[in-house]
Amino acid sequence: MSTPTAFPPTEPIPVHRGSTSLRDSFASLQIRNYRRFQASQLLAHTAGWMQRIATDWLVLELTGNIAAVGVTIFLQWGPMLLLGPYGGVIADRFSKRTLLIGVYTAFGLLSALLATLALTGVVELWHVYAISVVIGCVFVVESPARVVLVTEMVEPRLLQNAISLNASVFHFGGFIGPAVAGVIIAVAGSGWAVAVNALAALVVVITLATLRSDELRIIPVQPRQSGQIRQALRYARSKPTIFWPMILLMFVAVFGMSLPVILTGVADEVYDSGSTGYGLYSSLVAIGALTGALLSTRMRTLRLRTIIIAALVYGTLQALAGLAPVYGVFLPLLVGIGIARLIYAIMADSLVQLSCNPGIRGRVMSFYVIIMVGGQAIGGPLMGGLAEWLGPQAALVISGAVPALAAMVIGVLIARSGALRLQVRLKRGESIIAIVSRSQITPPER
Repeated sequence: MSTPTAFPPTEPIPVHRGSTSLRDSFASLQIRNYRRFQASQLLAHTAGWMQRIATDWLVLELTGNIAAVGVTIFLQWGPMLLLGPYGGVIADRFSKRTLLIGVYTAFGLLSALLATLALTGVVELWHVYAISVVIGCVFVVESPARVVLVTEMVEPRLLQNAISLNASVFHFGGFIGPAVAGVIIAVAGSGWAVAVNALAALVVVITLATLRSDELRIIPVQPRQSGQIRQALRYARSKPTIFWPMILLMFVAVFGMSLPVILTGVADEVYDSGSTGYGLYSSLVAIGALTGALLSTRMRTLRLRTIIIAALVYGTLQALAGLAPVYGVFLPLLVGIGIARLIYAIMADSLVQLSCNPGIRGRVMSFYVIIMVGGQAIGGPLMGGLAEWLGPQAALVISGAVPALAAMVIGVLIARSGALRLQVRLKRGESIIAIVSRSQITPPER
């Protein structure tokens, strides 16, 4: 039985010190492969979320039950709970580009099937559930492979910017998609929103197939060895900049990220605005997300406490939205929710990725994605059930209050432990930032 290769701790995180102009905020887009890939990913993530929202609304139309919508979300994300670690192992063992071509081909075919069923009027609940499960299984491989492929596209000095933009595209698409889906559903129906995702998958496949291979920095694939999943778990547990963001994400994912489910109830029961109102709510959150995405590209450092504060603000705003006394207060709060959530998500995602050795990044990020989507799989039916039982507004309060409380508790635990310090060293005009334990701090050179 072979022993997995040991991965040393990551080196200090390099930060490019240039001007802070808007152009520098998007520096990694100068790389042709990366620019084309991210353009296709913005379309893919937006269309993917359009399909998820359209699927949720389709289930609501078929059943009239918010809890059934929660079950759909569980089926979409549930496979990640069982198979997620193996997706990370596959991403580390095989060509990421080849894997993603296969993955998006499958996405396109499944989306085309669901769209056809919906547009022809023969769709039944079991059709939606079955296709959701298969899509969830395919997503197990897609997420870690996509994350690591970004690393292969850019040079090291642009890696932080590339990871931040990649996270921005992923999360921003999650906000734009529901907004666009709300409009399309209201105008043309759920089937057309799903059909868009089939076309988007085709665009991604073409983009991946036409990347310039000679410009990729291929990370060597890892050999088949026993204990690779346990190795990644130990690695993640040993690094506070990976461990604590994952702990916080558990609470955010289960409670906070079920916002679309609750907003369907708010649109249907509280303000009686239907799919048009749901589209408006999602659009306002998307406006906030765009603002948050732009702000995140201006951030020059990654700090654990900033992530905790962002989660606290995000949760508080979401709870306040549930307590909003009138429509005119509720709507602006949705913009604030979009800003705070995207800043939190991008910074947490970036810190975890930059804290990983490249050879183990696929497996570690699979755990991160397991928590994120698995939390939504649990949170979907949970928050849907609470919305049915207590009402959408009470569920909205709970969805924000729990992550806010978790952020406060984790912040207190870290402050008491004194386990982390931010060390800055200047050498030859380059800033090196390292997040280290107190015992590892070295005195400055005299």
